[in-house]
Amino acid sequence: MKRVLMLALALLVALIIGACAYLEPRLGQLPQDERLQRVHASAQYRDGEFRNEVATPQRLKGIQFLMAVIRGRFESRDRPEPPAALPAIKTDLSALPADQDAVVWLGHSSFFVQLGGQRVLIDPVFSDHAAPLPWMVRAFEGTSLYRVDDLPPIDAVLISHDHYDHLDYATMKALQPKARLVVAGLGNGAHLERWGYLPAQIREVEWNNSVTLGTDLQVHVLPAQHYSGRFLQRNQSLWVSYALESSQHRLYFSGDTGFGPHFQAIAQRFGDFDLVALDAGQYNERWSDIHMTPEEASRAAQILSARSLLTAHAGRFSLARHAWDEPFERALTASEGKPYALLTPRIGEPVQLDATTQRFTHWWSAVQ
Repeated sequence: MKRVLMLALALLVALIIGACAYLEPRLGQLPQDERLQRVHASAQYRDGEFRNEVATPQRLKGIQFLMAVIRGRFESRDRPEPPAALPAIKTDLSALPADQDAVVWLGHSSFFVQLGGQRVLIDPVFSDHAAPLPWMVRAFEGTSLYRVDDLPPIDAVLISHDHYDHLDYATMKALQPKARLVVAGLGNGAHLERWGYLPAQIREVEWNNSVTLGTDLQVHVLPAQHYSGRFLQRNQSLWVSYALESSQHRLYFSGDTGFGPHFQAIAQRFGDFDLVALDAGQYNERWSDIHMTPEEASRAAQILSARSLLTAHAGRFSLARHAWDEPFERALTASEGKPYALLTPRIGEPVQLDATTQRFTHWWSAVQ
């Protein structure tokens, strides 16, 4: 009996060591040294962590957070996954004419953008899961079409924040030789350097600052209302949204955000937008301050004087209790009679920014 117990203990220790070895790089790294000094000097960093412009309730931390995540996985859900593979399209992104301004939704909050002669990736997640362990938060069938090998050279990767469904370890590791630059909020460079990125590839930016790409593209790093953290310690890196501005078009990508006064401030600064991609999925009453419902996304699109709206943070991973297709249905209803056009491309289907007659189907209603 003693020998059996010793063998069981040895196996348990081996499993723990193996799990730690697997998880350790995926968790990333907290800011240190000069990077940490820049974090501490930020106007958004107060009392030991980054803060939103409008105070939001403190989120659970440490073991309490882990227990809440575990409980959440066992809560009842209303059709969290589609009954069949989603009808995605695998566009040859390398074959898109370089002078053609386009946005390609890659599922959830991931986008491929061509604008002002630059190729930009936003929050790319090409893994088939959005969590530190591969059996957690699995992608819907049919949505994991793209790999880094499918991409042309990328001028910039824009990261909104460091949660697993926006900053993916395997994707970023594979992108390192192909990405000229990564733009992110303060503190996020620690993760990237831990994963092999060179300092010259990383641009960490505070809210309301800009980065120039090429001769005709400004990337404006703007506020959002959210939080950050990949394990037990929260809010040590800054969450952001992005406006992309060329001589021809102005786009906005909210990342994860609650509805707040930052939309009015952004509208006052920029005027209007040709296209906005707004957080409109994975909503829940418990985190209504840091995510938007489709109705709130509709309000934000109107404040931003958007000509068109893309529903983001839906269609690939299920993180909330609502049905997988509910964000699209509610966005459709909320958009009736509004001054913007609701765009509903399938994953991988390009939105041509200069097109005037492009039409999309309500593809989710045909998934049975």
